[in-house]
This record gives sequence, structure tokens and C-alpha cells, in this order.
Amino acid sequence: MFIARNDLLYDNPARMSYGISVTDIDGDGLYEFVVTGFGYPNIALKWTGRGYLDCADAVIADPNGQAIGVAAGDIDSDGMEELYILNSDTFAGDKQQRDRLFALHGGARVDLFAQPEAELLANPSAGRSVAAIDRFGSGRYSFVVANYGARMRVYELDARWQLSEQSHAAHVTYASGGRGLATGQLFGNDVDIICINERGPNLILANAGDGTFLDVAASCGLQDRLMHGRGVTLFDANDDGRLDIAYGNWEGAQRLWVRTGGPYAFVDVATAEYAAPSRVRTVIAADFDNDGNPEIFFNCMGEPNRLFGRRDGHWVSLDIGDAREPDGLGTGAAIADLDGDGRLELLIAHGESAPQPLSLFHVAANTNHWLRVRPLTRAGAPARGALVVIHMGDRRVAQTIDGGSGYLCQMEPVAHFGLGTQRDIDQLSIQWPSGATTIITRPHVDQLLIVPHPAVDDDQIL
Repeated sequence: MFIARNDLLYDNPARMSYGISVTDIDGDGLYEFVVTGFGYPNIALKWTGRGYLDCADAVIADPNGQAIGVAAGDIDSDGMEELYILNSDTFAGDKQQRDRLFALHGGARVDLFAQPEAELLANPSAGRSVAAIDRFGSGRYSFVVANYGARMRVYELDARWQLSEQSHAAHVTYASGGRGLATGQLFGNDVDIICINERGPNLILANAGDGTFLDVAASCGLQDRLMHGRGVTLFDANDDGRLDIAYGNWEGAQRLWVRTGGPYAFVDVATAEYAAPSRVRTVIAADFDNDGNPEIFFNCMGEPNRLFGRRDGHWVSLDIGDAREPDGLGTGAAIADLDGDGRLELLIAHGESAPQPLSLFHVAANTNHWLRVRPLTRAGAPARGALVVIHMGDRRVAQTIDGGSGYLCQMEPVAHFGLGTQRDIDQLSIQWPSGATTIITRPHVDQLLIVPHPAVDDDQIL
């Protein structure tokens, strides 16, 4: 499947890297891979037309940080995403390194956690993952932090536009072995939170519609309390227009939970081969070869990576190609189409046990069709948490605009649909976190479709 293209990385030394986010850090309308460094600078890889060049400024580089998790989201509704970088200098408990929350103000990059009024708000605990969520559907995002052995945190701007910590107000005060986070519309048009944990039950936090959350993991049968969770991703595994859940357990059974009926009804459809224990970190679901069927990529540490695909309705092991990396110390991974060819690139970070260079992979060029959809908030920022569904005859395929997933990571804020030989899409619908719906009839394929938010929170047909 995958072909190594490390030759496109201009400067790629061995380093300790963890999380990856895909966002526009410089306001030019193009996305970059932002890669955290643990005792190494954070970097931002921009596509130049010939390769990827680090464009991180000195503030974002933060060479003395010990960064692992990362996510982007527009917390001030100015159309530009802020960048949350989670530092963890210890395995659990209190830490010395504070997190960073980078914003652009007046053309200058500032760390909101470094401001005097935010000194007492900074996350004091060793964390793992961070995700962005529009918990009210207003277009102003919060950052949710999963800490290890300490309560979760929710950061946002208050009514005075000052940074605040709102975990109590959101009813998100759970303390567990927080590992992987994902956000998306699981139970309606409000955005929900999935937290995959180690040494304790998973959390499925359903949005009550007022920005508060209730754990429904027991009702869903997804607590998995004896496992040691890592990466998690949301995608449509069976073309029913609803999001399903795939996550990995460290040296335990890998899970593929598919919706079967009511809102809380899931069944694990993982085959024995798929579920086989592995040292999994990040889990990514995407149609890498654009054949119309999703693949699931398991990024592993110290053993070969794995790839599964849906073929004739069954999940089978696929030839992963160069991305097997049997000696790779995989930590995080993310996907994006930064070169604009309609096929996803896969970037893998390595570290923890020893420094290793990044790895970049493409798939071979093919004639399969595709459609990419980028919904925007009212302010023009990525509408992370929006649900995009395409209708093709009896098929209804859903994709979420990623607010955080994988493990430590966040994918590009674009719904990427591989279509195979299919040229005709009957309808495309976008369910915004605000409750508005946009319907586009018979969109053209093989394009990036950028969709602004409706002027009012109502249905819109284009």
C-alpha cells in the first residue's frame, strides 16, 4: 500500500517526536504538519511544491519543552486556530513543565498560559492527549485535556475573553489513566467526547445539548475496564451514515465497535486477526487508496505497523508496504493531503525509547475518484466536529471533521472520501455543531469543496 517518501523531508534528523496536528499556523490558508518535540524543538512542516520545510517560528519551536500531545482549535472565533501543546515531563502526577497555548495577536505569537492572569489555570498534571470541541455549537472551541491519574481539564475563553478552566461547568472532572481522545457527533448534532483509558474504564461523554456531558460508556458496552487503551478514531465502518469507533489497546485486544441499532447499541466486529494484541499507539481510519473502502492503520512501537481494510464487507489484513517499519518506535501519526493531489499523506513520529527520524508515506498514483470537503465556522476557521455525509444510491458514508484522534494527535480538518470508480454523488450533507444543516446536490468529484457556515442556524440547500 504505502511508499516511503522521506526524500521529501528537507531536514529530518533523529529526534524524540510524539504528537502531530494538522493546522494553518501562519494564516496563509494552507495547512502544515505540526510535530511536537520531547526535548527537541516543535516543528511545522509546510509543503513548498517540492518538499516539506520546517516553518515553525521561534515561539512555537519552544526547544526546551517536553511536548507530547497537540491539537488546534479556534477558541476566540477570529478565524485562526490556536495551538495547544501538552507538555509532560513525568509519567504521572504533578509536572514542572506547563502546557503552551499559542495564539496570534496583533501579528505576534503569544502563549496564553504565560499571561499573569492564567498562572493559576495552567494544567498541573502529566497528560497525554488534547482535543478541540465546540461544546455549545457556537463556533468557539474548547480544549479538552486527558490527564494521567488526575482529572480532565477543559480550557476556553470566558465572557470577558479571558482564559478559563471549565471542567466543573462542563461536568468533565473524571480522573483516570487518560490516554486517547476523540470528539465527534455520535448521538446527535452536539459534539461528544470519547476518552480511552489505561487501568480503568473508558469514557463516552455524551453532550446533553447544553455543553455539559454524561458518561454513557456502560450503556454502550465500551468501558473495557481491563484493557490499556491508546489511540482512538471515529469513522463510518459500514456505510450507514453514522460514526463508529475504532481504538487500540496496548498489548491487548484491538476494538472495532460498529453501531447496530439504537444510539447506545454497539457490537465489536473485530476479527481474530484484527484484534490480535500489539504494541499499538496511534489508530487512523482513512481511505488511503481512494478505492471507496476505508483502511485502518495501527502505528506500533518496536514491532511492525499493521493495516486492515474493508473488502467485500469483511475486515482483512492488507500489505502495508514500506510503512511496515518493523523497528519503528512509533508514537504519533497523522494524515493530510498537503500537496493537493487528492491522495492522503501519512506522517509518522517516533521516539520515547530512542530518537528516530520522521517517516512520510504516499500511496501509488491511481485513477480512483475522490471528494474532499472542508466546512468552515462563521468566522472562517475549520469547523472541527462537523459531520459530513455523502449519499450514493443505498450508500451513506459519514466522515467527521477531526477535533482530535489517533493518540496524542489530530488529523487534518477535512472530510476525505475515496470513491473508486464512482463519479456520481446524489447528495452531500453537512451537520454543523450549531444544529444547522447544509445540503449540496450532485457535487462534482475530484475537488476540494470549501463550504462556509450558513448565515443562520437553519437548513440550507445549495
